Amino acid sequence: MAILEPLRRVSEAVNRMAIVVCVACILLMLGISFTAFLYKLATGSTLSWTYSLARLFLPWIGFLSMTISLRYGEHVAMTLLVRSLPRVLLKAAAVICLAVIALFALMLVWYGWDFFLNATQMYMVSDNIQISNRFTAIVVPLSGLIILLHLVHGFDLLEHFIDDQSFIDELIETTDSDSSVHHRDAETPS
Repeated sequence: MAILEPLRRVSEAVNRMAIVVCVACILLMLGISFTAFLYKLATGSTLSWTYSLARLFLPWIGFLSMTISLRYGEHVAMTLLVRSLPRVLLKAAAVICLAVIALFALMLVWYGWDFFLNATQMYMVSDNIQISNRFTAIVVPLSGLIILLHLVHGFDLLEHFIDDQSFIDELIETTDSDSSVHHRDAETPS
């Protein structure tokens, strides 16, 4: 499976880009809202276009953050229930889960591409600012493609396979090292 490693690196790079785009969208929304706030303070009147323009970034934030959370295993899961299953059923549940995620991603691509192609109207932000609906529609198939790309990580996307004993040992070591630091600090005279 030599091809999986380069695909995993591509997945990580795409994930970092998705994080940057999400942060940029949030900063743009905040900047637009802050501009509206300052304008209202300075003039007493409102800018009619700020809310409409800021709202255009919500689909990007929502869909891309969905792909980011999937990559880090932060999606909706019934981990406690699944971990209580025997190992064979646990693997079967994980395969089914990945298959459902793949099906969802394929549907996002399939129906999202059709949605993008049919998004021919212009979004009227103001009399002078018009943005194509395709700006927001393209994020649907794009997020589906990103989810499909993230599937190269396989079971690593699911938190069902965290080795409980190593996780507990790591927590104990962290707690022990923290308490020894506190203990040394208490012995050191001020």
